[in-house]
Amino acid sequence: MLRFLLNVLWFVLGGVVMGLGWWLAGLVAAITIVGLPWARACFVIGNYSFWPFGNEAVSRRELTGRMDFGTGPLGLIGNVIWFLVAGWWLAIGHLTSAVACFVTIIGIPFGIQHIKLALIALAPVGMQVVPMRR
Repeated sequence: MLRFLLNVLWFVLGGVVMGLGWWLAGLVAAITIVGLPWARACFVIGNYSFWPFGNEAVSRRELTGRMDFGTGPLGLIGNVIWFLVAGWWLAIGHLTSAVACFVTIIGIPFGIQHIKLALIALAPVGMQVVPMRR
C-alpha cells in the first residue's frame, strides 16, 4: 500500500513530466531508425520513471551473470553516444527535480529517486527494470 501511495504522489508531483521526457527521447530515437536500440531503453526507463517505487534498475550483466549485446563493448559505445546526444539532458532534468524535492522534508524520498534516475539517464543501455528484492 505504501508503494502505491508513493507512486501516485510521485506521478502527480512531477514523475509524469520526467516519464514523458523519457518517452519523447525514445520517440525521437525511434524516428531516426538508427536510434532503435536507444528507443527501447527510453521506453523501459520511461515506464520506470512513471512508477519507480517497488522497482529497481540493474545491469543485465548483474542480473544474468553474462554479457550480452547491451552490456558488452557495443553497449559501452551505445552509452557514450547516448550520453552525448540525450543522456545529459535527462540527467539535468532529474537533478533539477531532485533539488526541488529536497527543499521539502516530505520530498526527500522523491529526490533520492530522481538521483537514481539521473544516474540511469547517463547510461541506460544494458539496464533492466526489475521488481525490488527484499
